[in-house]
Amino acid sequence: MKLRFFPRETAGLEGLALMAGQVLAGTQTLAELLGARRADFPALAETMRQHEGAATAHFSTLLTTMRTSFINPLPREDLYALGRLLHETCETLTGAAELVELYTLERIPARGGDQLEILSRQAELTASAMKSLNDLDSLEDYWLEVLRLAKRADHTHRVLVAELLDSHSPSGFAKYRSVADQFAAASTKMRAVATQVGSIIVKES
Repeated sequence: MKLRFFPRETAGLEGLALMAGQVLAGTQTLAELLGARRADFPALAETMRQHEGAATAHFSTLLTTMRTSFINPLPREDLYALGRLLHETCETLTGAAELVELYTLERIPARGGDQLEILSRQAELTASAMKSLNDLDSLEDYWLEVLRLAKRADHTHRVLVAELLDSHSPSGFAKYRSVADQFAAASTKMRAVATQVGSIIVKES
């Protein structure tokens, strides 16, 4: 890594770690939601909205820190890109939770659970990585593993859509497909975070 001659503030990195923590918490809330009774849907969906609200607050703080800090720990454009992607991931997870609530989907197909399991693993790795951005040399394995998981997520999504088409009416297919699409979109956002980290590793090496 390049030598640093001036100390750099770490508040931006802390903000990213907090946002990634909200993404991880969101996947945990969704796991609860998929196994919950219909009566519990509103409370769990509200918890998901609270995760998103916290991520929004952390993102706002990150933007303020970037504007007011003399020397940032990473280039401003990289901090912004990571923060934006993490925030958008939280928004996408909230969308999935709200669809489950609105459509009262009590029986998500097992492969939908597989989607969420992969996404949860991506979130775990990302939360850990956001705490290690001051040691980029340690993050190459994270970058590659999240990309590998994203390929699994894409395959799982394609198989799930095919299975839904075979086993549901058009209205049922549309409802379950919309949730599956939200999971797939969140996984794609996690891949974009990892790709951004990979870009930073290359630039800073």
